[in-house]
Amino acid sequence: MRAWTWDVFCRVIDNFGDVGVCWRLARDLAARGERVRLWMDDASVLRWMAPAGCTGVEVGAFDAAGEPGDAVVEAFACDPPPAFVERMAARRPVWINLEYLSAEAWVERAHALPSPQRNGLTKWFFHPGFSAATGGLLREPGLLAEHAGFERDAWLAALGAARRPGERVVSLFCYDNPAIPQLLQALAAEPTLLLLTPGHAQRQVAALPPGVRSLPLPWLDQPGFDRLLWASDLNFVRGEDSLVRAIWAGAPFVWQIYPQHDGVHADKLDALLQRLPPLPGLAAFWRGWNGLGPWAPLPPLPPLDAWRAVAAAFRDEQAARLDLTGSLWQFARARAGPEC
Repeated sequence: MRAWTWDVFCRVIDNFGDVGVCWRLARDLAARGERVRLWMDDASVLRWMAPAGCTGVEVGAFDAAGEPGDAVVEAFACDPPPAFVERMAARRPVWINLEYLSAEAWVERAHALPSPQRNGLTKWFFHPGFSAATGGLLREPGLLAEHAGFERDAWLAALGAARRPGERVVSLFCYDNPAIPQLLQALAAEPTLLLLTPGHAQRQVAALPPGVRSLPLPWLDQPGFDRLLWASDLNFVRGEDSLVRAIWAGAPFVWQIYPQHDGVHADKLDALLQRLPPLPGLAAFWRGWNGLGPWAPLPPLPPLDAWRAVAAAFRDEQAARLDLTGSLWQFARARAGPEC
């Protein structure tokens, strides 16, 4: 079976989540022997997210895409350039719209549905998700084995973030959040090293209560960010890409969902909470952190407690399913026919 050429289109909206997902997908496809052309309207973020690039992945300007390859993935309905779509009608690649991640029930009904186009092609909707009726989650082969061999204290020391005796490690990657003062007071119940990612987290954390010390981090590439989550006892994450990476870390995590003016993000948050194994107090804390309910007490923290068991169980449940890249690869090949 020959290798395919994949054209992946990505518009950088804000907060780097879209490009984070697209780069992981492109890198994973290339690692499986495919050729990938990633067309972006702003590739500057890759200077810190993926400074070494990736063999098999070519990065180009969004509007400079040439002849279509075998599969076209438009990430999050970003609409490839009209001239490129015209050329697709002659080449007839498999055309896939990779949607945003959600645990909501409607995703299972919408996954893999066709959308006939005026040019005679079919665009297929492909939904990441948390059940066998969806496309799964991005997970590179060998990721969990690599995590199992990770030495967190050595990594933290190399980062300049060595733990003190009895100190837990908490990472904070967030949007603007008025609940941060309450969080800092909650963390002060135990000695805590708070690792602050660049941007919103570093800007919002100022005075610290006794028992909490913080360390501002530089921009980390994607493998470095993964290791940050592996090294932490509790991870505060935001958006889609870091949520998935927190799941694979297998440690307790709290998700800040991207807020939407019409409030539909509340349904999306609750849908994921319903997928997680139950833990007393977790849903109330998540909702308070997201401004969807009153502030609630922080559930018991690691290293050895019920919350870690919940996180590990959810990770293992998701890891038992086919990963997103593998699912997408199988789906596209099936739509192209056996000769491909």
